[in-house]
Amino acid sequence: MQHAKRFYIDGKWVDPVVPADSLEPAALDVIDPSTGAAFAQISLGSAADVERAVAAAKRAFPAYSDTTIAQRIDLLQAILDVYRKRYDDMVHAISREMGAPLQYANDAQAWTGVAHLETMIRTLDTFEFEYTKNSILIRKEAVGVCGLITPWNWPALQITTKVAPALAAGCTMVLKPSELAPMSALLFAEILDEAGVPAGVFNLVNGEGRTVGEAMSRHPDIDMMSFTGSTRAGVQVAKAAADTVKRVHQELGGKSANLILEDADLKEAVLRGARACFDNSGQSCDAPTRMFVPRAREAEALAYAKEAAEALVVGPADAKGTDLGPVISEQQFDKIQRLIGAGVEEGATLVAGGPGRPEGAGQGYFVKPTVFGRVTPDMTIAREEIFGPVLSILAYDSEDEAIAMANDSLYGLAGYVQSSSIEHARAVAKRLRTGTIYLNYADYSPDAPFGGFKQSGNGREYGEFGLEDFLEIKGVVGYAA
Repeated sequence: MQHAKRFYIDGKWVDPVVPADSLEPAALDVIDPSTGAAFAQISLGSAADVERAVAAAKRAFPAYSDTTIAQRIDLLQAILDVYRKRYDDMVHAISREMGAPLQYANDAQAWTGVAHLETMIRTLDTFEFEYTKNSILIRKEAVGVCGLITPWNWPALQITTKVAPALAAGCTMVLKPSELAPMSALLFAEILDEAGVPAGVFNLVNGEGRTVGEAMSRHPDIDMMSFTGSTRAGVQVAKAAADTVKRVHQELGGKSANLILEDADLKEAVLRGARACFDNSGQSCDAPTRMFVPRAREAEALAYAKEAAEALVVGPADAKGTDLGPVISEQQFDKIQRLIGAGVEEGATLVAGGPGRPEGAGQGYFVKPTVFGRVTPDMTIAREEIFGPVLSILAYDSEDEAIAMANDSLYGLAGYVQSSSIEHARAVAKRLRTGTIYLNYADYSPDAPFGGFKQSGNGREYGEFGLEDFLEIKGVVGYAA
């Protein structure tokens, strides 16, 4: 990619600011996790690059926030049209940078970008930005200049679920994508440039959280930070933003429970639940990583989960027939191995997978799809977010106990309920303390609010809920006679 070592600021591709103590900007290799080898290099930005980007966004805000709804719809439609034209490029960029198998990158990863652009266009077409109540005008206006920090695990999804509502609201922005998976973000900047996004409305600076992310969070001219990533990093963003009293929207970690109720089809529920846990090599914040099954049928459930794990082919992202690619990095691989080891040491039953690389998978960051049974709620693997293809199965004696164990977590991002009775599933869903609940493996929806309770964050993304988070509310009293 010709722009790999440049940033997109004020409608142009620009070179990074060279630090005073160096002859050239800092650089970072982009690693292909299927091989462990570098395939590209990006520049790492600094506070000076953030300053340029924020200044451009601040200059662009008055004019862009004054555009009409029709103009913003036309702009989002133009972005969608170019995104579709560059779709195959997006598929290959995501697959190479974060290890998603090509078919999965095509059918799921890149597709989410289309889905969320389409959803925001529909949302904007019907959204009510102002109305009167008694004699008061209630008006929803763009929050201002927004800092966006996105993760590596679902690049197109996370970028579009921030950029699209920000554009729809009339905000301008600075994006810092993950430095581990930056190529899809650079491609997205090319898409926005070709679509005609006005200069300064969208800006991109690559870099690390401790430099670029910190500078964005502290910047007095950024009115809102929207962050997706780990709970630990989210806390740092919030602390850095506190002095300027800016809005902070966070979508953080998860340890989602999957409650398989006694009246569910156990085999189907376990097979589908295990596969959902392993999808994207387990690197999804809402993955159903804690499976609760009736104690009397625990042995059956373990057998079905073992079947699901051992049916999967782990291999390079570009290899035909690969079901699961590698995890993102050596650091992530080591963390997952440590937690698998903790499961064994703390007495959980290793049902499938385990430590080490799968045989014949290659030298990339490959992890065996792993199932632990007879897990208890106090075990590390039942409490920590592993972010890898590791499923913990816990047994329960009563439905009340299952619900209590499911809610006994620092996190509250997503939940799953399986039952042959939709009324039964709905009743259990009402008692779960999570932001999104999927009943009987309902299809993913870009219209459903996405975000968490507790340490899974605050605010919501997707559709009208995501749009609302980029808007301030103004009341004009005495507006109507």
